Amino acid sequence: MGNADQNESDVIFILLGFSDYPELQIPLFLVFLVIYIITVVGNLGMIVTIRFNPKLHTPMYNFLCHLSFIDFCYSSVITPKLLQILVVEDRTISFAPCITQYSFASICVVTEAFLLAVMAYDRFVAICRPLLYVVVMSQKRCALMLTAVYIWGMISTGIFLYSLLILSFSGTKIINNFLCEYSAILSASTSDKHVTETILFILANFNTFFTLIIVLTSYAFIFVTVLKMHSATGRYKAFSTCASHLTAVTIFYGIILFLYCLPSSKISWLLVRVNTVFYTVVISMLNPLIYSLRNKDVKEAIRKLLEMPARWCSG
Repeated sequence: MGNADQNESDVIFILLGFSDYPELQIPLFLVFLVIYIITVVGNLGMIVTIRFNPKLHTPMYNFLCHLSFIDFCYSSVITPKLLQILVVEDRTISFAPCITQYSFASICVVTEAFLLAVMAYDRFVAICRPLLYVVVMSQKRCALMLTAVYIWGMISTGIFLYSLLILSFSGTKIINNFLCEYSAILSASTSDKHVTETILFILANFNTFFTLIIVLTSYAFIFVTVLKMHSATGRYKAFSTCASHLTAVTIFYGIILFLYCLPSSKISWLLVRVNTVFYTVVISMLNPLIYSLRNKDVKEAIRKLLEMPARWCSG
C-alpha cells in the first residue's frame, strides 16, 4: 500500500473516447447531452411520481423508485466526463478522480444487478405465492433486502478497490474508452497482478451469475405458474406485470454478457465502446421509459401528476 501511495499522484490516464472519429465529436456531444437530460428528467420524474402517488406505495414500485435513483446516479457519474472529453482537447484524468469514478460506477452496477434480482423475486412471490405476498414482502423485509443490496454494492466495490490500491502505479496510460474501468486502471500497475486479477474474476462472476440465477429461476417458476392458469385474462395480467422488468433485465444482462463473455479478439474496440455506451448511458435512460410506457399504473400516475399544475391554475 505504501508504494502505491508514493507514486499514484504521478499516474495519468488518457481517455481516448471517440477521438479517432473527430468529425463525430460535436454530433456525439449533442446526442449524449440529450440522452443525459432525458435520463435525469425520466428517473427523477419516476421517483417523484412514485413518492407522490399513494397507489404506487407497494414493494414493486418502491424497488422501481430505487432503480431510478441508481440509474440517475450511474449516469451522473459517467456522462458528464464523457461530454467533457468530447469537446475539450485535454482528455487526461489523474489517478484519484479516475479511481473515484470507477468506485461510484461499480457501486451503481453491483447494486443495480442485485436490485433487479430482488425485483424478480418480488414478481415470483406476487404471481406464484399471491396469498403470502403481504407477509413475505412486508415493509420490514423489503427494507432489509434494500439495505442488503446497497451494503453488498459497497462491500463488493470496496474489495475491488482494495485489490487495486495494494498495487504500485506509475506513468501515463491510455484508456481506449471514455470511462475509467477496472482493467484499464489495472494495466497502469507495475506490480504483479495475479492476485488482483483472481479477485476480479471470482467476485465479478459471482455478482453476475448469482443475480442471473435468481432472475432466471424466478421467471422459470413464473412461466410455469402462468401456463397453468385457466383464464386468458389472468395469464395476460400476470405477464403484463412482468413485462417491464423482464425487458429491463434482458437489456441489462444481455449487454453485460456480450461485453464480458466474448473473447476480446472477436470484437473490435469500436464495438466495445458502443456497447459500453449502451451499458453505462443508454440503459439508465431506457429504464424509466420502459416502465412508464408499459405500465398502466405508472402512466396513470404520471398523467395525474402532469394535470396538477393545470388544476392549481384553474383553482
